[in-house]
Amino acid sequence: MHIIKALSLLVFVAFLLGCTCSSSDTVERIPYVEALIKQMTIEEKVGQTAQITLDVITKGGGHANYGGLQIDTAQINDALVKYHVGSVLNTAGNRALNVHTWHHLISSIQEVATNDTRLKIPVIYGIDAIHGATYTAEATMFPQQIAQAATWNRDLVYRIAKATALETRASNIPWNFSPVLDLGVDPRWARIWETFGEDTYLISEMGLEAIRGYQGKELNCSTRVAACLKHFIGYSTLASSGKDRTPAEISDISLREYHLPPFQFAVESGAASVMINSGLINGIPVHGSYDIITGLLKNELGFNGLVVTDWADIENLHNRDKVAPSHKEAIRLAFNAGIDMSMIPYNYVQYCEMLVELVKEGAVSMERLDDAVRRILNLKYKLGLFERPFVEPSLDAFSDAHKKIAYMAASEAITLLKNEKEILPLSKGTKILVAGPNANSMRTLNGGWSYSWQGEGVEEFTEDKNTILKAIEMKFGKRNVIHVPGVEYDFNGRTYRDEHNVNIEAAVNAARNVDVIVLCLGENSYTEKPGDLSDLMISENQEKLAIELAKTGKPVILVLNAGRPRLIRRFADDMSAILQTYLCGNYAGDALADILAGDVNPSGKLPYTYPMFSNSLVPYYHKHSEESESPEGVYNYEGGVYHQFSFGHGLSYTSFKYSNLAVSHVEFTNNDELLVSVDVENTGTVEGKEVVMLFASDLYASLAPDVKRLRRFDKIHLYPGETKSVTFSLSANDLSFINAQSKRVTEPGEFALKIANLYKTIKLIE
Repeated sequence: MHIIKALSLLVFVAFLLGCTCSSSDTVERIPYVEALIKQMTIEEKVGQTAQITLDVITKGGGHANYGGLQIDTAQINDALVKYHVGSVLNTAGNRALNVHTWHHLISSIQEVATNDTRLKIPVIYGIDAIHGATYTAEATMFPQQIAQAATWNRDLVYRIAKATALETRASNIPWNFSPVLDLGVDPRWARIWETFGEDTYLISEMGLEAIRGYQGKELNCSTRVAACLKHFIGYSTLASSGKDRTPAEISDISLREYHLPPFQFAVESGAASVMINSGLINGIPVHGSYDIITGLLKNELGFNGLVVTDWADIENLHNRDKVAPSHKEAIRLAFNAGIDMSMIPYNYVQYCEMLVELVKEGAVSMERLDDAVRRILNLKYKLGLFERPFVEPSLDAFSDAHKKIAYMAASEAITLLKNEKEILPLSKGTKILVAGPNANSMRTLNGGWSYSWQGEGVEEFTEDKNTILKAIEMKFGKRNVIHVPGVEYDFNGRTYRDEHNVNIEAAVNAARNVDVIVLCLGENSYTEKPGDLSDLMISENQEKLAIELAKTGKPVILVLNAGRPRLIRRFADDMSAILQTYLCGNYAGDALADILAGDVNPSGKLPYTYPMFSNSLVPYYHKHSEESESPEGVYNYEGGVYHQFSFGHGLSYTSFKYSNLAVSHVEFTNNDELLVSVDVENTGTVEGKEVVMLFASDLYASLAPDVKRLRRFDKIHLYPGETKSVTFSLSANDLSFINAQSKRVTEPGEFALKIANLYKTIKLIE
């Protein structure tokens, strides 16, 4: 059965009758939870499925230093006692709070829930702690997910997630809306930086490490949090506009081939919860799709955890998407589709009263309601909230060890894309002009979801951290550094794109007195819809600044600090070196300065394809028909695939030689384990880290195969002159694809294996 399609008549009739055909029988039955469900009224059950924003039950301004956010007694009693609301999430408007304020807020909420309600069921609080404990003032801000992917270091991703879990739970928050497993394939999209890149295997591997770090082996632990997979499914595919939450067209083959695997592996690993895609696929809002939520996620993948909506997305079925003629119908549609908890976030009275009515009318079955409540209470029980609804505040969780992890991740993420005439590293006495709008900003280094939703509050919390400028001054000596921005962001402007104080001439004049220019370009912070753009080119002012500085004849080292690859083709050739810092967090400046000075050898690799043109936005695994030239050389298609930099590209200050590619079986069967080995030697003069990538190509298949696909990778450290052998294990299934019948198959025939510049051809026999 195809997953993405209009609802069948049978399913439609089931909706009308309130039947859900759900997988509730496979959800774990915990005796404590089952006893609670038997005691609950319809109203109490419905309340558990409601999630409200912190705004609803607080008053005053949220500020880390003043603790001005206070519980509104009347409002919290209405929500938790009268309407039995079971969950609270952080609001978009507040800045980060300190640990003691978080303790006061969460303990106050839990005291009402566990003392003043009939069944004393604790609340579960959720937050987007996507690169550290986002809304905690003392938190360590690690590199964002796209930068974590650029490290190609599984262990670092695990350690970041583990540290984030510890700091988030120390803030009394047990539920983290992370990781994002969306396919970061559209460079125009405002949420590229929240993903692990464009490749489904890379996303899967990094996602598993993040979940392992967040959840550990036991959720009932003061150092772990429940993970939440985002956003099931197909949120990030190439859409007509490239903008956030816009409709997408996805075939069932593409959905299963590229989008599904990271979620499938994550579900199999025991991920506790899933958040649903806010958009539409083939005209169907995912929040109203029984086929996707229940059919695919709960039944086919066997997901037995909690399914939560994104912000106000049940209301959006009526308000925005126009598939439900009323709010009540929207609730019925989403709940019967398989939603367990609604991120309302404000209109909880309307939601609770309408869902109660739907249950009493039989439009939503008691079985479906019990299934949702069971999943919610199971998670609360596994998190230990019934026995320990909050923990005592402690600053011990926020350690120097976590800061070292953040620095290490930044230093391994930063990617050297170009190094003409080996201009890098710079000698310590080099006189440097630091220019560009991203040179002296902690906000741009962190990006969105940093101390606040849009990241506009970063500077308030990072006075003791080093911008790129400050880090360069510390590394090379302040007397050797001149700072003339040339272009600056208007941080008080209406959008993240606003720029002011454009004085390119001043930067050009300053270049006369230096040896080299470090030009820091990119983007201001943003996330979601506020980050939408209509032009992937870097801003006109920044482009002009780069061109004019290049004309001075001084070497220009371009530092790109952005959440997505902005187009730079008009001046890239004029840059002597190019580094991509992504959004590497609070220690990005320190890591970059160390790389510029040669104290750290860069080892980052691009987790996405860096495009050259706005109309050539295809990933590395495109089809052969998209290549610019046919195999016979008859035609030269000018509209082919042109990349500024390829997926997996990244330079080093040393050199690596690959040799002795070998396979255990030239011919193999479906039952064989295939071992692929290669030797890697550091042939340079400094130690370095190298990412060994194994790509595979299906030479011929019943469906046009991708040009190549990443199948394995490993990151190794080598001293000068050292050689290491790397071995990968493959099975026939690792070379599979989704066929025309939407089935995963590996067809007999030949495959090409590639590591660096080495190739081997193997054959699957029946």
